[in-house]
Amino acid sequence: MAGRGEKPASSPANLTKPMVSMITFLFVLGVLIIVHEFGHFIAAKKAGVKVEKFSLGFGPVIFCRKKKETEYCINAIPLGGYVKLAGDSLEDYKNSPEEYLSKTPFARAKIIFAGSFFNYILGFLCFWLIFFAGYPSFTTKIGSLLEGFGAKEAGIHAGDRIISIDAKPVNNWEELQELIYSKQIGSTAKVSVLRDGKEYVFGVKIKERQAAEKHKVGAIGIVPAEETVKVRHGVVGSFFLSAKKTWQLTAMTYKALWYMVTGKLSMRESVTGPLGIFYITSKAAALGITAVLNLLAILSVSLAIFNLLPLPVLDGGHIVLLFIEKIRGRALGLKVERIIAQIGVSFIVGLALFVTYNDILNFFGDKISKFFGR
Repeated sequence: MAGRGEKPASSPANLTKPMVSMITFLFVLGVLIIVHEFGHFIAAKKAGVKVEKFSLGFGPVIFCRKKKETEYCINAIPLGGYVKLAGDSLEDYKNSPEEYLSKTPFARAKIIFAGSFFNYILGFLCFWLIFFAGYPSFTTKIGSLLEGFGAKEAGIHAGDRIISIDAKPVNNWEELQELIYSKQIGSTAKVSVLRDGKEYVFGVKIKERQAAEKHKVGAIGIVPAEETVKVRHGVVGSFFLSAKKTWQLTAMTYKALWYMVTGKLSMRESVTGPLGIFYITSKAAALGITAVLNLLAILSVSLAIFNLLPLPVLDGGHIVLLFIEKIRGRALGLKVERIIAQIGVSFIVGLALFVTYNDILNFFGDKISKFFGR
C-alpha cells in the first residue's frame, strides 16, 4: 500500500507514456515492413508470379487467413516480414510459368527492387505531407550568442530578431541557416535585425564551424530562442521541397556509408537497431505526429538504401546475383545458392548482435553503469 501523499508505482500516468511509445514503435515498424513487402507483392503479381504467403513478423503465428492463392499472416515477433513466392528456390522450382524462377533475370530484379522502391516513395510522401500540413520551426529570434564568432563581435545581442541576410528576407530559422550556409567562409554578411522596434544593420563575418565529423560549414555564432512558428507550403512547393529533402537524405546516407567503409566515421556511433529505433521513436511520439512522420520518412528512405546494398540476403545482393546470372547465361547451382544463403544469414545475425550491443551502450550505458555503481 502506498503511504500518504505517495503516488502508486503503477499509476495511469506512469503507464501511459511507455504504452504510447510502444504503440508508436509498432506502428512505425509495421508501416515500414508492410510497405516494403507490398512492393514485392504487387511487382510479383504484375509479373504473373504466384504469391503463396504475405507475412508480417516472424515466429509463432498469431493470425492467418487465406484469400484466393495467398495466405496473409501476422506473427509474434514484429521485427521483419517476408513474401513467399512460388518457386523462389531451386529446391521448390517445378518449371511452372507462374513461378519466380521461370521469369527472366530482369523481371525477377524488378520484383526484388520494388520493395525498396516502395519504401523510398513512402519517405517522399511523408516529407510531402509534412511540408504541406505544416511543421514547427524556430523563429529568427536570437536566444544566445557563441564566443569567438561574428555575430557577437559585430554587436548583435540576444533577443534581436533577424529579418534579412544580404537584403534577402528570412521568416524562420531554417531559411536563416540556409542563407548563412550558402555564404563563403571568411566573407562578410549584411545582417539586418529588429531591436526594440528599430532596425539595425551589422556586417558579420562568416567563420568556420564543424557540424559533423569531417564536415565544416559557415556560421555566425547564434543560437535560436525557444520560440517557434508553424511553417506551411503549397501542394506544388511541398512536392519540390520533398524531392529536395529526399535527395539530400539519400546523398547524406551514401556519404556516411562511404565514410564508415573508409574509416572516417565510426560505425558504432552511426548505426542503430530496434532498441535504438524504439528509444528514438519514444522521443518522437512525445513531440507529436509531425515528428513521428519525419522519423517514418527518414527510416523508410534509410531502409530502402540499406536493402539495396550489394550484400548477401539483402535485396541488393540478390540483384547482383541476377546480374551475374544474366552475364553467365545460367543460374548459380544449388550448392552455391546454399553457401551464399548461409553467409547472408551469418552476416545478418552478426549485424543484429552488433547493433543490439551498440544500442545498449549508446542509449542505456549510463543507466547500466549507475546500476553497477561505476
